[in-house]
Amino acid sequence: MVPAAATPAAAEPARPAGGEQALAQGITSYQSGRYPQAEGQLKQALKAGLGAPADVARAHKHLAFIYCTSRRQRQCAAAFKAARAADPRFALSKAEAGHPMWSRVYRKALGLK
Repeated sequence: MVPAAATPAAAEPARPAGGEQALAQGITSYQSGRYPQAEGQLKQALKAGLGAPADVARAHKHLAFIYCTSRRQRQCAAAFKAARAADPRFALSKAEAGHPMWSRVYRKALGLK
């Protein structure tokens, strides 16, 4: 019997699962202003599956930002609702919530004042 530490798989560092890797790539693309690429990566992350509800919410949040900035208000609202459905604790930061492109859609979608 070979000890677990001697197997090649044990020697490799843990890699993010497909969904988590796509989420990280999507957020990086979003932050770099590559919105069409980010949208595809974030959708792929959701399709591949994300383990943590907070990660699902983050993917939907960034999709909402993309939708709102491209004037797709219905999709933006749906993405904010999906973020809250995935993680009931989901909320935008104060700075995010005040953004002029999505603040109104965010508040309306989640029933906030």
